[in-house]
Amino acid sequence: MTATTFGANFCDGYALGIIGAVLPVLDTTMHLSGVWQGLLGASALIGLFFGSILLGRVADAIGRQKVYLYNFALIAIASAAQFWAHTPLALFALRLVIGFGLGADYAVGPTLLSEFAPRRLRGLLLGALTVLWTVGYVLANILGTYIPITDSAAHWLLASGALPALLVLLLRIGIPESPSWLATRGRAAEAAEIRRTYLGQSAATAEEAAAATSEQPSAVRYRDLFAPGQAAKTWFGVIFYSAQVLPYFAIYTFMSQILSTMHISDANTQNLMLNLALLLGGVIGLWPVQRMGRRPFTIGTFAILATCLAAMAVLNGVSGWVLMVPFLVYTFVMAGASNITQVYPPELFPTALRGSGVGFLNGTSRVASAVGTFVLPVSLSRLGIGWSMGWMALVLLLGTVVSLGWAPETRDTLTAEDWQH
Repeated sequence: MTATTFGANFCDGYALGIIGAVLPVLDTTMHLSGVWQGLLGASALIGLFFGSILLGRVADAIGRQKVYLYNFALIAIASAAQFWAHTPLALFALRLVIGFGLGADYAVGPTLLSEFAPRRLRGLLLGALTVLWTVGYVLANILGTYIPITDSAAHWLLASGALPALLVLLLRIGIPESPSWLATRGRAAEAAEIRRTYLGQSAATAEEAAAATSEQPSAVRYRDLFAPGQAAKTWFGVIFYSAQVLPYFAIYTFMSQILSTMHISDANTQNLMLNLALLLGGVIGLWPVQRMGRRPFTIGTFAILATCLAAMAVLNGVSGWVLMVPFLVYTFVMAGASNITQVYPPELFPTALRGSGVGFLNGTSRVASAVGTFVLPVSLSRLGIGWSMGWMALVLLLGTVVSLGWAPETRDTLTAEDWQH
């Protein structure tokens, strides 16, 4: 379960990274306007919104396992078809489909993994999903930096995402349904059998776990996300997630344009440094996610990130090498901070609402990501790097303030799933 969910996040990072790597070439070969650049950069994120919102709810209704399997057939086919997409509209449509499939995984993958993972490892395993996303994203960036990209090479790179997607699809065949979901649907015997077969539980422990989960209501509605007692957690999740990913996707989709605006002479070297900082920050960031509470980790990282982008805004006009210092710190901390986006959402919702809730948070955050990705290239060209970093610093400041007021502590929350351990 862990391996195939990790594989999905790798595919997502690769798919979102590779479009940024080939966009400069596609800009020339397809004669892209600024609007088409923004649309292609945001296309998968738009698909992620619809996939997360719609299929997260479907997963709560029909089960996690079916959505978890079939969405990757869709991703593999659409990824391969990018090889023949030689118009902006065709490429945009295919990347919408890829994003739709990945959106399903954003809702179902962490949900399913959280329902199998023991509480003592839940933070580590869910946080590591973002590290695998970063590995895929960085690999795409490195390929784009060091492979001579022609129009043909650009389409080969876009289509190469089908290979890891096909591997994930094959590995997911035979993955069991979530026993927690089965129990909430009154299928306690099936849930107990999965616990015995896959988790090594005794019959008595498995039946007790299924009984504990079955006490949660199975007939839930989407509006239950905003019911008293749940609404504050839902809205916190929306704002926290959106505020973090809006500058993240915008900045790293248009990394080459930002470095150009900073007048960096050796952009390839700086790009490599930033990508290594992403990897290092993601790996090192797993430790505080596991050891610190969710609340202090979120507040602290938001404050550091806002300070870094504010420094870049204030220092606008100085040497590009000076600007690289807060940019590298931002990149390192953002990679670690992003780990929490896979940990917090599943812990904010009960089992019966988890697919819908995680899907809703992922979907709304992708709206913010798409907006940032669409607006940033326009902002860079019209306002420059100083004002562009300034407004993104304000977004992170909003995340800091909302987290101070609403962030719950969920690290030691004992859910029904923890009975299995």
